[in-house]
Amino acid sequence: MKKSFILIQIILMGGCLSLFSQQPDRAALAEGKNFIPTKIYSADDDAHILELYKDLRVADVSDGMDMVGLPGTGLVDQSIHPDWVDLSGFTHVIRGIAITVRYVPTQRPAQPAQGQNFGEWEGNFYNTYSTEAFTDIIRKGSVIVIDDVEDRDIGSIGSNNILNWYRLGAVGVVTDAGARDTDEIGLEKMPLYLRQKGRGIRPGRNEIESVNRPVTIGGVLVCPGDVVVADGDGVVVVPRAAAEQVAKYASDILVKDKAGRRGLYENLGRPLDKTVK
Repeated sequence: MKKSFILIQIILMGGCLSLFSQQPDRAALAEGKNFIPTKIYSADDDAHILELYKDLRVADVSDGMDMVGLPGTGLVDQSIHPDWVDLSGFTHVIRGIAITVRYVPTQRPAQPAQGQNFGEWEGNFYNTYSTEAFTDIIRKGSVIVIDDVEDRDIGSIGSNNILNWYRLGAVGVVTDAGARDTDEIGLEKMPLYLRQKGRGIRPGRNEIESVNRPVTIGGVLVCPGDVVVADGDGVVVVPRAAAEQVAKYASDILVKDKAGRRGLYENLGRPLDKTVK
């Protein structure tokens, strides 16, 4: 218990938490103030963490979180589920590093001005207000975590842009809202976890509020650089400060689980599959 307490203290000091060292003045508050800092990690740092998580399941990681004193932390609401599941190659599984994006409902006109061409208005809205500015920081191993407008029918994610994110290095997408073209996304085999199917385009419905700031997905705080693991059991988010210790415990759990199930497979005369080798 003492080790768990110390680890929690480290997370509180090193994670994405409020800065109390200097109270902003009233003018700074009036202009807008972010209280949770964004920590930047190098590609090498991310690669090291991803190597530790390369075979881990959501169940293993959840148990690892328990063992470091963070029970229930990071467990995303199960209404956020996989768009598609591959029980052969497990290609729907996500293990990656969070890039966070937040879209909010727009207060701008939801249609072109009188006499304005729809395509011109739509393109301007995409390029000016509801952009995908986060694409500039996608790299190998990124998971795009999108906090969007969950109670409106918006398909912010589609088969075109999600494939482009994959081209840039993203290994999956998690959103607390919707996506459209979900049949094609399944055919493309791009891992996607979402709350609901969507249909509408972004223009006239939402606009981008921030990139790589803390967001909330399914009741869980996600900070840039956190570890995201998702499979058929759901989605779990590991605070970066605890990621190595959680992975250590989770790996031990997975090794024991494989050994136990491998023995049962052999006893039953079942051929060994990738989950027990």
